[in-house]
Amino acid sequence: MTLLDLTPRAATRPANDHLPVAIIGAGPIGLAAAAHLLRRGIDFVVLEAGDAVGASIRAWGHTRLFSPWRHLVDQAVQELLEARGWTLARPDRAPTGTELVDEYLAPLAAVPGIAERLRLGVAVTDVTRERMDRTRTRGRAAAPFVVRTRDSGGTVADVTYRAVIDASGTYLTPNSVASNGLVLPGLEEVAERVLPALPDVLGRDRESFAGRHTTVIGAGHSAANTVLALASLARDVPGTRVTWAIRTASPDRVTDSDADGLPGRASLGARARRAVADGRVTLLDGFETVGARLDVDAVELVGRRGGDLVAHRTDLVVNATGFRPDLSLYREIRLDVDEVVEAPRRLAPLIDPNEHSCGTVEPHGFRELAHPEQGLFIVGMKSYGRAPTFLLKTGYEQVRSVVAWIAGDVAAAQVVELALPATGVCSTDDGGCC
Repeated sequence: MTLLDLTPRAATRPANDHLPVAIIGAGPIGLAAAAHLLRRGIDFVVLEAGDAVGASIRAWGHTRLFSPWRHLVDQAVQELLEARGWTLARPDRAPTGTELVDEYLAPLAAVPGIAERLRLGVAVTDVTRERMDRTRTRGRAAAPFVVRTRDSGGTVADVTYRAVIDASGTYLTPNSVASNGLVLPGLEEVAERVLPALPDVLGRDRESFAGRHTTVIGAGHSAANTVLALASLARDVPGTRVTWAIRTASPDRVTDSDADGLPGRASLGARARRAVADGRVTLLDGFETVGARLDVDAVELVGRRGGDLVAHRTDLVVNATGFRPDLSLYREIRLDVDEVVEAPRRLAPLIDPNEHSCGTVEPHGFRELAHPEQGLFIVGMKSYGRAPTFLLKTGYEQVRSVVAWIAGDVAAAQVVELALPATGVCSTDDGGCC
């Protein structure tokens, strides 16, 4: 038995039942939590930093998901929407991010009981306990949570809640392009030339890339998506070039896709392999980025390759190195987080990307997500920390279990079931493979 096993874990419903539950994030998992709370008659507020639901998804909305609709819809949400005439028209088709928002999240956000509890343009900056910092123990479990927010006009507010469900995701906190994980030396100098993962190369952002040399950094599926889009653009616009920079010897995590149970992802790997083989994409393998600078009108990336320091010149850089959770808002909260993947400690071994693919993650719920701070749950992609093995179905089962615990229905909270598609192995180098 370890100290972790002796730590009090969420065994009773939270105090302050008269207060609402705070849901951070109005994406698929946050709104699914809202639907489950609504069904159980529990008051809540959804706090979304963006100006619309699914704001982060809209940023990469042109990208098609690997999973079909039937793996993207929460059961409670489906029942709630179907009661209002909504139908899941093509369950075996994989939608784009924009379609996921327009055809699923937007109708859900308009449901009475959810719509009036939705707060847009409200960013959560801090979470604590009322009248307590993290050092104070006596009376802690009985103290309500205080969530500090800042709205689009700059107004700061502190509001009390009975529980907090953080479904804010990780898209806004990408990993560093530096191989050691620290801020890349010289990044400030070239910041305007470094773009986030999954830009809309063939649509909204076409003019930024046309006729220029772009280097995509990252060995995962997000990187492969962008590389292929750039290769397509290069076929139409003379002078457009693409380099795929990876720190490993080969992009096997993407291209070795024969056993992948997600057809869309398997196809992506095969197309990326062909693009490299036929010379449409230049592969810069074994390149560990250590610095950058602006050289006249080009970005010069410095990296270690084969034991030597080498320079690589490019016009633009796309950071597709994956994502990490922003835990800074919990400075005054007691978290129990794994040191490696930054996931809740009991969840971490179940999702370790060195051992598990998206489809081999065991069912898990409130117990695996619990922290010493009873009533606080980090769910969805953010609960996976730096592991890229997350599927929406996993998050839906998480919030079903968490909401059951908040409602005091411990029996329902303890029964967790999950059927996932068989998928290939993911990697911490991967920018969201699932």
